[in-house]
Amino acid sequence: MRGLPAHRFPALALAFGVLLVLLASAPAVASSYRYWSFWEGGANGSWSYATQGPSTARPADGSVQGFRFGVSKDAGDRSGQPRADADFDSVCSATPAEQGRKRVALVIDFGLPAQAPSGETPPRSEPRTACAVVAPDATTAQALAAVAKPLRYNGSAMLCGISGYPRQGCGEPVADDAGRNPSASSSSSSAPSSSSASSSGGSGGPSAGLVVGVVAVAALAAAGVWQSRRRAR
Repeated sequence: MRGLPAHRFPALALAFGVLLVLLASAPAVASSYRYWSFWEGGANGSWSYATQGPSTARPADGSVQGFRFGVSKDAGDRSGQPRADADFDSVCSATPAEQGRKRVALVIDFGLPAQAPSGETPPRSEPRTACAVVAPDATTAQALAAVAKPLRYNGSAMLCGISGYPRQGCGEPVADDAGRNPSASSSSSSAPSSSSASSSGGSGGPSAGLVVGVVAVAALAAAGVWQSRRRAR
């Protein structure tokens, strides 16, 4: 097998060196985010992370929907679910059923002070509950708007604030140890929100600068090989 011609080594070595510099200088990918997570109530007061966002979910009459603000890693991070049981009767028993309307129980957990954005404090320490009476085809977002205005969304329609909290920020990446609380409550755990994370503002992909740099390195390498071939002729 023939070896690589010696005159090709400088170009390839340069390209490889530039690539190493780019990779070394690439920012670390954040694995935790601060945002409102979205949950669906199940049997025995349990919670499961929602598989779609509140703007598309259409809960049935008698459903329980939950929201929790905090710092979460991903949908499998169970330390951030609402700190109250998903109990429809305890929330809506005092709200009479109406013909042609549905009742949706909502649990809104503003989270822990340690997980609040800088300069802000959760408006209440315990989860708030409310029974929304809405049209039969209403989404979870519409049910939430009926009882917890003002809501705040970003340009990607991600839910950023409930009842005015927080005032700013939306799914921003945070350090892994920023406010994480492994013992969030005795009756629940925590995870990020599908009102976010999937719909969430932080991105786990490579930065645009890194992509451009890799493309530039590839172009440099190709140019070096082409030039060395010209010289070899």
